[in-house]
Amino acid sequence: MREIETSSITQAVARLCQEANFVLGEDVLAALKQAQQTEESPLGREVLSQLIENAQIAEEERLPLCQDCGTAIVFLEIGQEIHITGGDLCAAVEEGVRQGYIQGYLRKSVVSQPFSARKNTKDNTPPVIHTEIVPGDRLKITVMPKGSGAENMSRLAMLKPSDGRQGIIDLVVRTVDEAGGNPCPPLIIGLGIGATGEKAMLLAKKALLRKVAEPNPDPEIAELEKEILSRVNDLGIGPLGFGGRTTALAVHAEVMPTHIASLPVAVNLQCHSARHQETIL
Repeated sequence: MREIETSSITQAVARLCQEANFVLGEDVLAALKQAQQTEESPLGREVLSQLIENAQIAEEERLPLCQDCGTAIVFLEIGQEIHITGGDLCAAVEEGVRQGYIQGYLRKSVVSQPFSARKNTKDNTPPVIHTEIVPGDRLKITVMPKGSGAENMSRLAMLKPSDGRQGIIDLVVRTVDEAGGNPCPPLIIGLGIGATGEKAMLLAKKALLRKVAEPNPDPEIAELEKEILSRVNDLGIGPLGFGGRTTALAVHAEVMPTHIASLPVAVNLQCHSARHQETIL
């Protein structure tokens, strides 16, 4: 049985919180640069140029990519052959978020008593933690700072099975159209289909961790992703809502079996600052 100390988990999470906020992934940067070459709107091209420059400055000067440093979403893939020692796993992750946001001078945006006093917790805790038990003796940690401009545009619909493929397309297009420039496009659209309502929401968020524009390996799902992307980019919302064809960089869909009477569909929008970093202990 391999042992992993909670102190090493705390250190890893603290580092990932900062790296995710300072460094935009190469896949996202490549997608933005490609969009800059194909965008038809002059203003849209200029906006994309500024987004690319912003990412370069953030990495060079160790500054946040966005003033909204997000809620810290932490995914843990826990090998079934490891033993966590030295304390509570979730407490170790929370301490890592606390240290990362304080040491990195990242904006603290989490409030307690959300429907009344809304008091800032002052260290961006607690994080939202998702755990999964997997084979092996490793612990994979992924940190996703999720800004609320995009998160607020999330949608869950319990469609009728008869709504089918077209119902899914219409839901996503309507969601993006109603969101307009609020989620800071160009977007990555996470789509969760099937299972149950809460699982579909999780599938949609996890879909955002896939490399940008990497299609689902299932040809049927990949074709759905392609059609939705085309329909969304026909809306003309464009970069930051200033018009153009680059409303979204990619659509990532994840699908699970569901009940005969259900068709849960979740849409989770990710802004152009698609931040996440991972490590394996």
